Amino acid sequence: MAQITEVAPDLFRITTFLEPYNLQFSQFLVRDDEPLLFHTGPRVLFPAVKEAVAALIDLQTLRWIGFSHFEADECGSLPEWQELARHSTAVCSLVGKLVNVDDCLAIRPAKGMTDGEVLQTGRYRFRFLATPQVPHCWDAGLLFEETLRTLLCSDLFHQAGNVEAVTQSDVVGRSREVLVEYQQSPLANYLPYGPLTDATLARLAALQPKTVATMHGSVYTGNGEQALQDLAAVFREILGTP
Repeated sequence: MAQITEVAPDLFRITTFLEPYNLQFSQFLVRDDEPLLFHTGPRVLFPAVKEAVAALIDLQTLRWIGFSHFEADECGSLPEWQELARHSTAVCSLVGKLVNVDDCLAIRPAKGMTDGEVLQTGRYRFRFLATPQVPHCWDAGLLFEETLRTLLCSDLFHQAGNVEAVTQSDVVGRSREVLVEYQQSPLANYLPYGPLTDATLARLAALQPKTVATMHGSVYTGNGEQALQDLAAVFREILGTP
C-alpha cells in the first residue's frame, strides 16, 4: 500500500517502499483546478498509485502528467494513466516529446515545454527548467512551483531506505552515501558529471526553494539553496573524480 503525505499545501507525496531495492518510489500529486501528477511510477506500481490518487481526487479530473525524463519510474505507466484520465496530457521537455514520448509512450501528443515556460494549474505556477543530463538523460527537465517555492527535483537528493516522508535534517549526507555505494556497483555513474552539472545546480540553488521534493527519499524542507550547493560539492567529490 502506498503512503500518502501532504508535504506542502495541496502537494501530496505518494510513496511505495520496495524492500528488494531498499528504495522508496514517490509520485507527487498537486491538487488544484487542473490536477498535476509528477512521476507516474513504473507499471508494476500503477494499481497502488492509482488507489492513492483516487483517495485525493476524481481520477477523471487529472489534467497533467509530468516527469523529468524518459525512464520507467518517471513515466512507465503513462499509457495506463492516459487511458484512465481521458483528458490528461503528458508534460515533459520539448526534447523528450520529440525524441521519445510521443512515439514510444503517450496516447495523446505531449506538451513539450521549453526552458522558462510556465504551466498554470490554477492557484499554482510551475516553471519548467530544462536541465539536460541533470539528474540524467538528454531530455531531463524539472518543475519549480513559484507560489510556494517547491522544486520537483526527480532523482536529485536520492536517498536509500524506508525513510521519513519529510525532514528538515541533512539529506545531502544520505545522498552522498548512496552515490558512494553505487560507484562500487553495476549502477556506477548513473548520475553523470559533466560540463553542465555545476551550472545547472547553481541555477537551481538560485531559485531558493523552500521544499525539495525528491523521488527517492525524504522531502527536504528548509534552506534549499544551501542544500543544492552542498549537493553540487558532493557531485564534484564523488562523480567528478576520474
